[in-house]
Amino acid sequence: MPRKIRIEYPGAIYHVMSRGDHQEAIFRDAEDRARFLDTFGEACEKTGWRVHAYVLMGNHYHLLLETPEPNLSVGMKWFQSTYTQRFNSRHKVFGHLFHYSAVPDSSASSRKRLGRSIDSCNTVTTPSSDPKSRKKMK
Repeated sequence: MPRKIRIEYPGAIYHVMSRGDHQEAIFRDAEDRARFLDTFGEACEKTGWRVHAYVLMGNHYHLLLETPEPNLSVGMKWFQSTYTQRFNSRHKVFGHLFHYSAVPDSSASSRKRLGRSIDSCNTVTTPSSDPKSRKKMK
């Protein structure tokens, strides 16, 4: 069964969650986390995304993103495929790395709850669109 059509519109806020394929690790070390954040920063520059919060875990990550343009699908395709290519090249492996989902988030109370939830996973939240401005990673 195909997935539901993703709802995209200017100014949308999404909770994006992505797990490693077969729940495998998406980061093997600090270098992978740095490459991930660098690639994410590039994606934010290309798309204009505003990052409200994020957390990186061993086999998954969460993002709270605002998309000024309706470009989540295109941006996520570029971001995840580019990071996967870099990860695979570095570790001399091949194949898929991620499965992602995104849920539009329209209520302020839901965003606050999600922000607190992400915050409790040892991330620093910030309204900056530059993911390098967040320092603490698990």
